[in-house]
Amino acid sequence: MNHAVVLSRANQGLNAPLVRVEVHLSNGLPAFTVVGMPETAVRESKDRVRSALINSHFEFPDRRITVNLAPADLPKGGGRFDLPIALGILCASGQLPQDALLESECIGELALDGTLRTVRGTVAAAMAASQNKHRIVLPPESVQACLAIPESRLVSAPDLLSLCAVLRGRAQSPKIDPAPAAPLLAGPDIAEVCGQLVPRRALEIAAAGEHNLLLTGPPGTGKSLLANCLPGILPPPDQREWLKVCALYDLQGEALRGQQRAFRAPHHSASAAALVGGGSIPRPGEISLAHGGVLFLDELPEFSRHTLDMLREPLETGEICLARASCSIRYPARFQLIAAMNPCPCGFAGDAQKPCKCSAAQRLSYSARVSGPLLDRIDLHVRVEREDVGDLFAPGQEEDSATVRRRVIQSQKQQFERQGRSNSQLTGAALIDSCALEPEGKTLVQQSASRLKLSPRAVHRMLRVARSIADLAQEDRGDVKHLQEALAYRDTVQQH
Repeated sequence: MNHAVVLSRANQGLNAPLVRVEVHLSNGLPAFTVVGMPETAVRESKDRVRSALINSHFEFPDRRITVNLAPADLPKGGGRFDLPIALGILCASGQLPQDALLESECIGELALDGTLRTVRGTVAAAMAASQNKHRIVLPPESVQACLAIPESRLVSAPDLLSLCAVLRGRAQSPKIDPAPAAPLLAGPDIAEVCGQLVPRRALEIAAAGEHNLLLTGPPGTGKSLLANCLPGILPPPDQREWLKVCALYDLQGEALRGQQRAFRAPHHSASAAALVGGGSIPRPGEISLAHGGVLFLDELPEFSRHTLDMLREPLETGEICLARASCSIRYPARFQLIAAMNPCPCGFAGDAQKPCKCSAAQRLSYSARVSGPLLDRIDLHVRVEREDVGDLFAPGQEEDSATVRRRVIQSQKQQFERQGRSNSQLTGAALIDSCALEPEGKTLVQQSASRLKLSPRAVHRMLRVARSIADLAQEDRGDVKHLQEALAYRDTVQQH
């Protein structure tokens, strides 16, 4: 047999399109040619494959070898095709039966001694293979991340020789047990926050409805501590969304620790490409790695305005489309934005205990670094005031994260039973029906929107917050008191 076909997957975001690795052996001068839009790393695979086959005690055919990666118009990169090319050569030369690879997809890089090495994008490939009812052959290092994929069939071995024994049925694939679950609580406990009743309340509302939150106040008042407490009061993620986040981390060569929500806190020097994703072959950025979790931007005005304004569309749509000349890749990016900032360059504007040294022009210039359209997309705006030093030494009476988390879980359970999604994702008629405002509430909304000059988007966000406040109170209908509290978190927008 001079021809063989091995299935594999390309690395193109979360799609992982199917690639047919076709190997043909023909007479003529010995040569090894790879066609089908291979990048440099793929073209170099012929040297790795030759050494891996020889060092694994297989015979390398002394013939003309042609490898076609189909479809030909799909760019292929990385070392992920080393393993399927090697298995294709073994099948075409009769050293491995073609039946051993029926309904199988193969991914992996080969070391010169035949050892299998992991590559990026194996989780997305395993998810696609599972949907097609195929088993997937991959390196041992990649198995742990793929164990949670429903109905997945994983085959692995440490090296090429052992893998061929497994494929022939002469050995068993090494059993890899799931890693022990990581503790759910990540970060400080909210009980460590002394006082700050209003910010604590806003943090609970944000967690309950998956709302965006901006904390403003003097330095050292606990804004960053509050933000880092948020993961501890969030419920565990949905299995399907968590697998998607695992695939995104795998594309970046990172690993997500345990089944808990992601928490990303990039430095304010991060570029636009690092925040939203990019590159010649677009990779996910911080907003995608925070999908289903929290994106914390500390010192918000210190980020470049151009970088911050790139968050506008993802905050509305929950995804980011990275278009390049060769491809267009869409990544999920539905995250909670938690931001913290000082009110002015010195940080003490409005602080009763320490006077501000900034001029009015400096304060205006500082606040103008964050655009109005971005502020309009943040649901809750909270001022974090300086607490009395004596409160730091008072016996702790605040609720811990576990207590707050139970209320948040109950609130989200009500939301999904009522509307199938969180309150932050309600739009249009579904939002109006869910709020079911009485005439008094409608009047309050209209008067407040006129007084505060709220945009229709801001009004909708305020209604979503009011619905979350009602859910925390376990009330079926929104009331005027819920609207008044939600409006209190919008009123501070006018101060920025």
